Amino acid sequence: MNVKELELFSKLSIQEQKHSIRVAYDIKFFCKENNKIDMDLLLKAALLHDIGKTYKKLNLIDKSVIVLLNSISKGNIKRFFKNEKINVYYNHGRIGRELLERIKCDKELLYLVEHHHNFEIYNNLGLNILRFYDKKN
Repeated sequence: MNVKELELFSKLSIQEQKHSIRVAYDIKFFCKENNKIDMDLLLKAALLHDIGKTYKKLNLIDKSVIVLLNSISKGNIKRFFKNEKINVYYNHGRIGRELLERIKCDKELLYLVEHHHNFEIYNNLGLNILRFYDKKN
């Protein structure tokens, strides 16, 4: 990562940093077995995929309440509540893309960060790998 990317990464909570490092660690081992994959791009995406969460910090209680309400409302919580934390929970990929765009990151990285929770896109190998290890960790 370059200095600007590292500055953004350091704004993540320690919990989110550890999560991102675990995702990157797993992707590194996967990529060693599959050398046709752009490991550098995927490692950077793994470390920065949740960077949009720095826009409005969510603590463990916030996340737990949002996940519970999301489950109870069958995914409709975002329609019932107009709240910055709920916005970040659902839109941190898009927010992350915007933050990374400001520091002139690669378009492929922007795409991976923005869409890592978009399960309607399934024909992008890098995105599928990132999503798999994000969910695993």
